[in-house]
Amino acid sequence: MKNIDDIDLKILSILKNDSRTPYTKIAEELNISEAAVRKRIEKLRNEGVIKKFTIEVDLGERVQALILISVLPSYPNPTIAQAIKKINGIEQVYEVAGEVDIIAIASGRNIQEINRYIDDIRKIEGIAKTSSMIVLRSWI
Repeated sequence: MKNIDDIDLKILSILKNDSRTPYTKIAEELNISEAAVRKRIEKLRNEGVIKKFTIEVDLGERVQALILISVLPSYPNPTIAQAIKKINGIEQVYEVAGEVDIIAIASGRNIQEINRYIDDIRKIEGIAKTSSMIVLRSWI
């Protein structure tokens, strides 16, 4: 396990809530110096704890779908997952344990766009089958 203490966990919590929080505000909240915050965040990035800083966007009315994907046994899941990740409109890709091998989260302007993403996934060599669920409401 990586060497993470309580201050690191608090920094991560603050950044998870808003990755653009200024180092000065984090330092003030945790009662440590800005330099200490900067060094800790750099250490967390170098150790791979912080993989990337990102944003959440709201583009108005969007359709989201969870696409459950089964992969043929002779194909490696990571290779298929990487191919799926390259499809425009696919926001996240997870390799999972259970009845399916991969779950992709897609977002589009309408159902037709979601259908195109599903068709693109089905074109990938090694895909056995897909099953999709449209998101009706989000509680995030």
